[in-house]
Amino acid sequence: MSKSNVVAVLGRMFSENAAGHSENVSVALPCKVLSFNADTLTASVQPLLKLSNAEPAPISSVPFIGQHFKFSLDIGNGLREYETIMRPVLKRGDTVFVVCADAEIKNTLTGKVAAPDTARRHSRNDAVIVGVFPCSLL
Repeated sequence: MSKSNVVAVLGRMFSENAAGHSENVSVALPCKVLSFNADTLTASVQPLLKLSNAEPAPISSVPFIGQHFKFSLDIGNGLREYETIMRPVLKRGDTVFVVCADAEIKNTLTGKVAAPDTARRHSRNDAVIVGVFPCSLL
């Protein structure tokens, strides 16, 4: 086998291997809300990007990121500072943006530094909803 053929074969092998692994890596994707639990702030979502012949599988128990806000307001007795927590609300059919963490997040949801239980990376099992697309806000 000539040197150029060896390089071509190796190049094809690396490309095929990378393509196979990239199908299992998720970074961020738009999704449609199937259901929302206001008590746990989690949703079941349907990914909207069809990247293969198969329909994308729904993702369940996806946490939705809330917000803490601090603001100043004068309601007649001088400027005062207030803090509030904004609990998100989703409706069935809303289009949301979901990101997938670098590693398993389950053990960190208590707010403490923790090691992951698995070696998975960029998995849809570690997805969080970071926002709602404008098409669902109008």
